[in-house]
Amino acid sequence: MVKKKIALVLILMLMVVSFVGCAQKDGEDTEEKVMTIGMVIKDPTAPYEVAFAEGAKAKAEELGIKIDIKDGQADSLKIMELMDNYITQNIDGFIMAGAVDLRAIVPGVEKLNEANIPIMALDTSPEGGKVDLFISFDIEQASKKATEAFVQGIKDRNGGEVPEGVVIEITGALEDMFTQTCNKGFMSVISQYPQLEVAQGEGQWDNTISHERASDLLTRYGEEVLGIYVHTPDIMAPGVVTAIESHKLDPKDYGITGICIGPEGLELIRQGKMLAAVEQPAYDSAALAVQYLYDLKQGNPIPQIGDTVVQEGASWSPAEVIKNPWADEGGYMILQGPLVPTEVDVDDERLWENKLSSFWKN
Repeated sequence: MVKKKIALVLILMLMVVSFVGCAQKDGEDTEEKVMTIGMVIKDPTAPYEVAFAEGAKAKAEELGIKIDIKDGQADSLKIMELMDNYITQNIDGFIMAGAVDLRAIVPGVEKLNEANIPIMALDTSPEGGKVDLFISFDIEQASKKATEAFVQGIKDRNGGEVPEGVVIEITGALEDMFTQTCNKGFMSVISQYPQLEVAQGEGQWDNTISHERASDLLTRYGEEVLGIYVHTPDIMAPGVVTAIESHKLDPKDYGITGICIGPEGLELIRQGKMLAAVEQPAYDSAALAVQYLYDLKQGNPIPQIGDTVVQEGASWSPAEVIKNPWADEGGYMILQGPLVPTEVDVDDERLWENKLSSFWKN
């Protein structure tokens, strides 16, 4: 009888241990089910990259998922190392939010493809592999729009005519897809005016270098210069403005325009030192990328080639989806970029530069 009681107690103890073990495993499974997105940015100090990060974080918090953001330092090897780490961590989705050499990172993209990890790209698209969706404004068309405003500025300063002279083009890094596309949009307009000579200086996305290039070209061409076009005023126009001022000249006489305003460009427009710029919808594009990765995880459809996405009140809407011309596979969702201050006022609350203004105030 005693042996039977002992046996019964042992059985009950085993059942309790088994139940606790199952409960722990269930808890572990619950933790593992929290969706995680990996994201690589190019430069955490650049305001537009801050906008990418903040847009992604806000949407992730809204959806109750995790996002792990790393600095790729614009270094292809570093970016691919981070991709490998994310694959090891078994993330649920990946956002590529900035690189310089878009071909060099393709092996990392292909590894993510092999691991069945969906990819969203912002700013620029990897030039190979499958990118489920590249979400950005149309860099070429935005550059064309900005250049048309630039030429109109030349006309306004010269009695309605475009005289013979020199226009300075301050570019980003020449190997970057973004730079090449900016130049294409710029030249599509400037080439209509054969009387204009383009003097190009590589600003390399840096205010100090842009200052030096602009200063050198102003010294070389002097009074022949009719205007200065800056690919991305957010991180190069302040350098160009200081270069103009160092020559005892007035920035408003050069009609600075470009795409990607940033808080720096917005302030220069307010001061009358920059003519206009097309805003890059950085914050919104990152939020959309997180939403679409979440939708894929939930088995819900995301925008496909041929679709037009409309969101009432959004400055980026409507957005057409076409085949990604850079990646081997995937769509390109083309967001609208408003020309400030012509199409959208500098104080419009939809501009991320205003939405995140607390980040830029001292």
